[in-house]
Amino acid sequence: MIWPKTVLAFGESPFYVRDPGSQDLGGSSATIDRVRLLQIAVCQILIYISDKGAMTMSHLAENILSAARAMPEGGLLSPKEFLHLGSRAAIDKTLSRLAQEGKLLRVSRGAYVAPHEGRFGSRPPSTESVVQAIEASCGETVVANGAAEANALGLTTQVPTREVFLTSGASRTLHLGSRCVELKHGNRWQLLLGKRPAGKVIRALSWLGPEGAPEALKQLRAKLPESEWEAVRGARAALPSWMAKVVSEAMAYG
Repeated sequence: MIWPKTVLAFGESPFYVRDPGSQDLGGSSATIDRVRLLQIAVCQILIYISDKGAMTMSHLAENILSAARAMPEGGLLSPKEFLHLGSRAAIDKTLSRLAQEGKLLRVSRGAYVAPHEGRFGSRPPSTESVVQAIEASCGETVVANGAAEANALGLTTQVPTREVFLTSGASRTLHLGSRCVELKHGNRWQLLLGKRPAGKVIRALSWLGPEGAPEALKQLRAKLPESEWEAVRGARAALPSWMAKVVSEAMAYG
C-alpha cells in the first residue's frame, strides 16, 4: 500500500506524526489508526534492535570474563579468541569497556589480562606470570637483560630500577597497573642459551663489557657446573669477537 506523502512528517521529533484528520490535510479515522499502528510498529522494531544489541554486548562481556577467570595468573586474552561470538568491532569495544571498568587490564595492543584476586584484594598479575604467558601463547623467547643477570649471578650489587627483558619478538612495553615492563628485541646470541645458567653468563658478560668480563669469569668459574662452562665455550662462534676472546682466555688459563 502506498501511503500519502503528507501523512508522516519527520522533523519536530523522531516519530512525530501529523494528524491526518486535521482540517489542513483531511483524512479518516481509519487512516489515523493505520498511522498510529505504523508508529507503534516502528518504535517496537527500534526498541528490539536496541535491546538485542545490549544483550549481545552483555553476552560477549560474560563470555570474555568467564574465559579470563578460567586462566592462570597472567594469562593473555586476544580479541581473535572470541571471533566466534561476534564481530571484531564488537569484541574490541567490549574488551575496551571491560578495561575501562577495571575488570580487565590492557597489557599491550591486542593483549588483555585479568587482575589477580588474592588475599589482600585485586592486583595486577606478576611480571613473571605475564612473561611466561607471552612465551607460551606467542612462541617467543623472553629472558632477563644483562644487568639483571649480573645481579642474580652476584657479579654486581646494583639492582636494576626498571624491568627490562630481551625477547625474540617485537619490542614493546607492557602495562601492568602502575608498572611498565619493557621488552626489547634481542640479538640472536643474547637469546641463544635461553634461561639456563650459560645463557645468563653470556648476557651478564655483555652488560659488564670487555673490561669487567675477565674478572667476572674468574668469579663464576668456581660456581658453575662444568656442563654450563662447556655450553658457554660451545657458543663462542655466535658471540661478539671480544667476548669470544675473553671466554677462550678464561678457558685456557682455567
